[in-house]
Amino acid sequence: MTDEIELNAHNKEEYPPMHTTEHIVNQAMIRLMGSGRSVGAHIEKKKSKLDYTLPSEPTPEQIRAIEEEVNRVIELSLDVTTEFITQSEAVGRFDMKRLPEGASEMVRIVHVGDYDECLCIGLHVTNTSEIGRFHITSSSWDEERKRWRMIFKLEESLLSASST
Repeated sequence: MTDEIELNAHNKEEYPPMHTTEHIVNQAMIRLMGSGRSVGAHIEKKKSKLDYTLPSEPTPEQIRAIEEEVNRVIELSLDVTTEFITQSEAVGRFDMKRLPEGASEMVRIVHVGDYDECLCIGLHVTNTSEIGRFHITSSSWDEERKRWRMIFKLEESLLSASST
């Protein structure tokens, strides 16, 4: 007899390459800019945007470094895998405030190789080689809110996307 893992229903239909890129960008921002994960996201197939709280506006050199880091990780052809753990096992490892109210006891962790891991129930590619090339097309800075928004797109890979 096998136990079925039950997760909350997911109400979005992501484009797997773009959604997986969001995970990589978040980790690049943590590593390069010392930020947390994005505080706002709008992920679409043609272009996406992510918002980050930062102490100051990133310089052109920092923006270029973010783009280079994300593309470096994509080019590593990392496997994207999942694991299931209980919420109590996730405490201290993940930001539990991001879980929706009434979330199931079991949660899904998505790993992008050993580069990133986070709680997520969305759709992803099976390997970063399916993503394509990442480009930050524009960005804006809100000085009052200390919020930086990046808008980005992907040059599609020749490999077709699949979901995990």
